[in-house]
Amino acid sequence: MLKLLYVIIANLHRAPYMIPSMRYRADHPEKYSEEQRYSLAHHVIYLMNKTGKITTKAYGVENLPKDSGYIMYPNHQGKYDLLGIVYTHPLPCSFVMDKKKSNTILVREFVDLVQGKRLEKDNPRQGIHIINDVAKEVQAGKRYVLFPEGGYEFNNRNKVCDFKAGSFKIALKSKAPIVPIALIDSYKVFNSFHFGPITTYVYYLNPIPYEEYKDLNTKELAALVKGRIQDRIDAFFDGQIENA
Repeated sequence: MLKLLYVIIANLHRAPYMIPSMRYRADHPEKYSEEQRYSLAHHVIYLMNKTGKITTKAYGVENLPKDSGYIMYPNHQGKYDLLGIVYTHPLPCSFVMDKKKSNTILVREFVDLVQGKRLEKDNPRQGIHIINDVAKEVQAGKRYVLFPEGGYEFNNRNKVCDFKAGSFKIALKSKAPIVPIALIDSYKVFNSFHFGPITTYVYYLNPIPYEEYKDLNTKELAALVKGRIQDRIDAFFDGQIENA
């Protein structure tokens, strides 16, 4: 929380031109390509990281599918999770988030800039529309981030909670590759009392092709993805993988 407050204050002088710029590009996709809008989102995160002394290291970018859309399923630790992914993901991607949390200043502009989807958690009918829309967009080549835990605890300490099976309906419907993502120490940025320099890690794991998961139900698929993420986090803290 201290880091979040510090980053906000340190960037107040940029708000008068940065937020309107984000708003304008988000409102005029006919003028700005997906790549241009994503580049601005990336730049905003860069400024936040620079002022907040936040370093994010990514591994496994070479694992990302190059010839199709895909869905990324990370563990969830806090407010920085998506920012760490967007900052390290080389191509434009979008995401689904809780509508109630999406309409604050800057968050609203960020969501619209990358054309994110706002999910009404208490509206099952709207949820079906989200599933169908995202599945179609992924089939057409887009890349999405979904957080299957649905939420996170303050000061997470790299704990992986149960994955909600429903979030994997989109994968089964789209028949697209699944990319598990292991986030490590992401919670320290905005959801802990840590204040000094911070290094977070984003591990893009090997994609799971549809042929590998097509016979699984959503609960089994959720357990499979969670297990691979947990294994990578365990390996990190056991010193079995690169973390320098």
